[in-house]
Amino acid sequence: MTTPERTSPIDQARMMADFNQAAPRYEAEARLQKEVASRLFERLPPHVSPQCIVDVGCGTGGLTRLLAEHYPKAQVYALDIATAMLQEAQQQAPRWFSRQHFCCADAAHLPLATNSVDVLMSNLMLQWCSDEAQFFAECARVLKPDGVLLFTSFGPGTLEELRNSWAALDQAPHVNDFTDLHVLGDAMTQAGLRQAVMDVDWLTLTFADVPAALRHLKKIGAQNALSLRSRGLLGRRKYQQLVENYRQYQQADGRIPATYEVIYGYAQGAAFPGQQRQTDGSVKIPLEMLQRSKI
Repeated sequence: MTTPERTSPIDQARMMADFNQAAPRYEAEARLQKEVASRLFERLPPHVSPQCIVDVGCGTGGLTRLLAEHYPKAQVYALDIATAMLQEAQQQAPRWFSRQHFCCADAAHLPLATNSVDVLMSNLMLQWCSDEAQFFAECARVLKPDGVLLFTSFGPGTLEELRNSWAALDQAPHVNDFTDLHVLGDAMTQAGLRQAVMDVDWLTLTFADVPAALRHLKKIGAQNALSLRSRGLLGRRKYQQLVENYRQYQQADGRIPATYEVIYGYAQGAAFPGQQRQTDGSVKIPLEMLQRSKI
């Protein structure tokens, strides 16, 4: 099984450009991302004592810094595909911590050795992957069998106010696709990861008005990166109609909401790292991985 194809694939070049442009102001604007990172960090099993930790899609390094401070003896690797984000993370890293490393990398092709990672975490990165199944396959490859994966991603209910407001104007995709938690859970199992657990939380940001909500998305780089997005300029009349449509969600206090469905995922490493589960549930194991038992 593979995750279903998106209505429109992610335009990786556009996505990277948006995040690179947003990097200098991201830390000040990304309050929801910081809150979710904190909640994800709290879900780390208390018994883990990792030697190697990887933060995939580290952004400006908020979660990376939490991990480095909590596990000062571990090697902590921060990975991101946007170079400007990675540079911000490196600049904000504590100077006293020499075991923190930064690498520009694609989540679908992790530059890590098989069976080498104790803890792999990823905060609100997965929704920017065109192929979630490939990411989970990489997680299964690099994690040790007793290693753990913890991640967050946005679910289909995210930005429903904005999505519905656009839908009343035209049928073009204006909000990124987000994958359901059940599909992500199945993809983890298919990749060979064990003991997969999924749950969901709902968070709401509020803004003074609709333009403020739209500016916030632009400031953190979370714009429409779909390949089939409209490339034309948004005219004044259409923009005003979008604002009017969005105002139907205005709260009693006059503020404008933006709802986020946050998916949390947990899994343990594959029993045989790098060996993807087959469609019939079996796992193919090369003969060289088998050892003769001694009696």
